[in-house]
Amino acid sequence: MTEALSHGESTVKRRSLSFAVALAAATTLLLSGCSSDDTDSKGEEKVAGADTGDAQPSSSASSATPGNVDRPDITLPSDVRDNFESWKTGDAAKDAILADAGRAQTATNYAIVKGDPDEPALAFYRQGDALVSGARWVKSFVDAGITYTGTVRYFNPSVVVYGKTSAGVTFCTDETKAFNKNRKTKKVDRTSADDDAYVYYNTHLKKNKYGVWQTTELASERGSKKCTP
Repeated sequence: MTEALSHGESTVKRRSLSFAVALAAATTLLLSGCSSDDTDSKGEEKVAGADTGDAQPSSSASSATPGNVDRPDITLPSDVRDNFESWKTGDAAKDAILADAGRAQTATNYAIVKGDPDEPALAFYRQGDALVSGARWVKSFVDAGITYTGTVRYFNPSVVVYGKTSAGVTFCTDETKAFNKNRKTKKVDRTSADDDAYVYYNTHLKKNKYGVWQTTELASERGSKKCTP
């Protein structure tokens, strides 16, 4: 699942899921040119965990990882899968950025299946506008009474490192194998997918003092020719 709502759209209307929730006022940040010291965005909405980018992991965090950072458990249910295709470059620094960019997506999907816009894992891997938009995207699923099932494929990742604590990541998602599911009845909507099931993401990440690369800004484009077959 990726969050790709059209700008200004507030309800889940289509079959494919997409979590990259396009920012309310889509900014042309990222790979077109981000500086390593750009200022933090100031959202008007209050979201659990917002503005705490340096906060340590919650008590529910599970396994220890390199750098002695405990990361939250974001294990998806058996009927939900994130498939990260060619998600390693062979460069350790870039691979660390990609890994956390991917975890930000999985954390959002995890919040959706749990039905919790305040899921702590969201604030662990997202901050700023990306956290606000992510929580809003999760809430749209909760309000619609749906979750999802199936596989989202993440592919064609690209990383640009701007500095020691700033980077940009772009990637595509394929939601053709992911389907909305009614939370109460468990009925799955298997409406055939179209090109809108392919989403292009443009994200900016900042490394916090604990070494976690948090997604701070995110924009998405459904049906992008950069991603469609």
